[in-house]
Amino acid sequence: MIVQLFNGLTLGMAYALIAVGYSMVFGILRLVNFSHGSVYAFGAHAALLFVGFQFGLLPAAILSLLLTGVLGVLIDKTALEPLRKKGSVPVASLITTIGISNIIQNLLTVYFGSERKSFPAVFDFGSFKIGDITITSKQICMCLVSLVLMAILVIIVQKTKVGLAMRATEQNSKAANMMGVNVNFVISFTFFIAGVSASIAGVLIGGYYEVVYPTMGFMAGLKAFAAAVLGGIGSLPGAIVGGLVIGISESMAATFLGSTWRDCMAFVILIIVLLVKPNGLFGKKGIVKV
Repeated sequence: MIVQLFNGLTLGMAYALIAVGYSMVFGILRLVNFSHGSVYAFGAHAALLFVGFQFGLLPAAILSLLLTGVLGVLIDKTALEPLRKKGSVPVASLITTIGISNIIQNLLTVYFGSERKSFPAVFDFGSFKIGDITITSKQICMCLVSLVLMAILVIIVQKTKVGLAMRATEQNSKAANMMGVNVNFVISFTFFIAGVSASIAGVLIGGYYEVVYPTMGFMAGLKAFAAAVLGGIGSLPGAIVGGLVIGISESMAATFLGSTWRDCMAFVILIIVLLVKPNGLFGKKGIVKV
């Protein structure tokens, strides 16, 4: 039971890292970026590519973060910003992100092949026992690293000038622009941070399972989206809590109900919570002026 709890916490923190990307972009643009799962897969494969160049795992991970962050900005600049400037309906941007997701996934398949590739283990320093419970160093380090990164994100949003600009843009982008906030920079920075967080999750999960593949972002992206909605999309604390709930429920379902229930539990819980609290656990009911 406790072992499964640790497994769930480990996966949950990784899902939370992906979920914050959904929440941050939605908070700024009111857009669900369905290309985010493929960006996560891109980050893992970028790290694998740099490892293949004999850069070492840490330099490869850092280069992957930067490259994936730039990819996030490029997605916005080349596909989404032109739609915003034309005043396109929101569903056009939504469909565009789905198309981008498929493009990224197909490009990964073309370059890396469709088969699974081995990935270097991350934080593999062995394991230790507490009674009958075995806990691996990968589980502990993944949880700690994810917590530190989440804390950094919260500090950026809540305590820095760019975070203040992000919160102002989230509340009213037109008013923020009139007050001197560079809204375009804020949006680009948000996509960059979302890409970085997705890449970190890709490296951590790739190193945890020691395998990556082009379609790895599909189910992980859906689960992370479920975590973001569960916690209240647009809320960073909600993304963290939602990710933990999804990760723990997935681990428990695999143990007590069987592995076939593993993937669907995220969506079962999501539906139940939304029936009771439609805005998610930490979501706020918005006021729409007409």
